[in-house]
Amino acid sequence: MKIRSFAAAAAIAALALTATGCSGGNDTEAGETGGGKTLTYWASNQGTSLDNDKEVLTPQLQKFEEETGIKVNLEVIGWNDLQTRIQTAVTSGQSPDVLNIGNTWAASLQSTGAFMPFDDAAFEAIGGKDKFVKTAMDTGGAPGEDPTSVPLYGLAYGLYYNKAMFADAGLTPPTTWEEMVEAAKKLTTGNQYGFSLAAGSYTENAHFAFINAAQNDAEFFDAEGKPTFVSDGIVDGIARYVDLMQADKVVDPGNAQYDNATRAVNDFATKKVAMMLTQNNANSSIASQGMKDDEFGVVAFPAPEGSTEVATMVAGINMSIFDNSENKDAALEFVKFMTSENTQAELDKPFAALPVLSGVTPTFTEDAELAKTFADIYENKSRPLPLVAAEDQFESTVGKAMNQMFATVASGGSVSKDDIRDALTTAQQAVEAAG
Repeated sequence: MKIRSFAAAAAIAALALTATGCSGGNDTEAGETGGGKTLTYWASNQGTSLDNDKEVLTPQLQKFEEETGIKVNLEVIGWNDLQTRIQTAVTSGQSPDVLNIGNTWAASLQSTGAFMPFDDAAFEAIGGKDKFVKTAMDTGGAPGEDPTSVPLYGLAYGLYYNKAMFADAGLTPPTTWEEMVEAAKKLTTGNQYGFSLAAGSYTENAHFAFINAAQNDAEFFDAEGKPTFVSDGIVDGIARYVDLMQADKVVDPGNAQYDNATRAVNDFATKKVAMMLTQNNANSSIASQGMKDDEFGVVAFPAPEGSTEVATMVAGINMSIFDNSENKDAALEFVKFMTSENTQAELDKPFAALPVLSGVTPTFTEDAELAKTFADIYENKSRPLPLVAAEDQFESTVGKAMNQMFATVASGGSVSKDDIRDALTTAQQAVEAAG
């Protein structure tokens, strides 16, 4: 669940910390336990369940304790609760030492002043800034400031396609938007559609608003962080995406009710659709539905001919350290361990993550071609979502506006470019009013 901007929490957080003197890790004997320290770690839900995350992470945390003498108290928090828990920790000062964040939250969280900046000394302590993939590191915080998070797990969108359906129709994987739409039209027949979209998910819709706008070289915020939602490039990009259901009719109108990516993935895995746009961690869900690895392929989400090749936002998870932690040295050791090549290799496969370290081969799949495709998308055809404090408001306002657009189309109505511009004007005014 998205909350409004974290910016307003900065003053409250500073007041709380000054008044109470609260420290990270809930003040467990200043972090001491036996001969070492104790860290409190909030992990995001990356696996099939909270318990699955604990099963995957616990052996690594035990290994870390054996190597350093530092014990880590783990709590895995679901995505529906994580951002609210973080906001409460920011305002109350009762916080963990280390936590995972969605990397799109980095600038919003940074604006609160509640998180430790990674300066040169901090980067040296975790093995250097240059060990990270540049596009991943770009998500660490606002440009021109010391980041307050570092990459942990990488994710990227890809265009999944059913190999047999394409072969039977005499089609090859599309390399341009125009080829993709033509293929989708040819593959929309009977009860089968060319595409499945999470058209009722405001987060997914906001992501593809950004990607399609980026293909048009359009930005949602200017250099001063002010929203520019109504530019022609943004309107045209959203119109192109909505038209997959409206004008091209290659998406089932029922997809307007798909409020998460899982439902779109299930349609693809059960062969109700020929293509879908989703992140690389969908592979385990596809397999659980009985679809084999050799039955599908993945290519980069194509841009219109002559447009900029942006195929994904830089998706993934980052790690941050609360600035009020009394165990910062131990926390940095833990971040170094979690972002080491050995630990990354152990965690990327069960969590279906892309490497955030330079020069590392993906392990989330045994398909070398698939791994190569996603690594190229992530490293060379990606852009971070807006690195501004109001990023969460952008996702909420623009994404929900697109939910309504798809709902209108699904109910038999139409959405013109003027309608899109009006909806974006309302969204921009809401962001501006929030400051």
